[in-house]
Amino acid sequence: MTTTSRRPGRPTQAEAERLDEQLREAAVATFLEHGYDGASMEAIARAAGITKQTLYSRYADKRAVFMDVIPWAMSRYEQPDLVGDAAGDDLGAALTAIARDALERATDPKLVRLQRIAMNESGRFPEFSVSGETMAWSPRLRAVMDLLRHHQAAGNIEVDDIELWSEHFLTLVQVLPARLADFGVYRSKKQQERHLKSAVELFLRAIRPVHPVAPPRASRKRRSPL
Repeated sequence: MTTTSRRPGRPTQAEAERLDEQLREAAVATFLEHGYDGASMEAIARAAGITKQTLYSRYADKRAVFMDVIPWAMSRYEQPDLVGDAAGDDLGAALTAIARDALERATDPKLVRLQRIAMNESGRFPEFSVSGETMAWSPRLRAVMDLLRHHQAAGNIEVDDIELWSEHFLTLVQVLPARLADFGVYRSKKQQERHLKSAVELFLRAIRPVHPVAPPRASRKRRSPL
């Protein structure tokens, strides 16, 4: 019985996709290990197990590789559907779910390294600089905003600026743990959970109405005088 193999030529779509992911993974690992200045096209090609010619057929230079693979790697940590039901009635549970995801992401060692290299090179790559005007691009921030809008409409909370308060919530949850992680300091799971619950409770106290609106009382029919 004879077998026939596919003739060499252009790779199939599946092969091209596998090569693309293999190349990106290798490039990310190379940048994380050596930094932008220490990495080279030759080192990236060697890590990916491809020729320099193949690498240059996809990217014009090292800058182009960096511009593609770092945002790609960071985007893999985003979870657009952070809350299964953002319109749920349990505000505390929904905020806790978002906070837990934010905390896990902020302290993920690989993501911390990715964010560090992106920030270190932000002067050379202004595309990586986050606008100070708005952070609405973040799926996590949008999830909090959607949640607060729903509960604002229902009269459960009083918030004058949805986006600003959403930013305050995420800052309360993740900034300090993220800063510690940037220096290689990681809290225990028990400490993280204590921090998370305290942040959610404090935030809920701040946004709940001072004087909750009581439901309207059923009107009574006046008795006619005898």
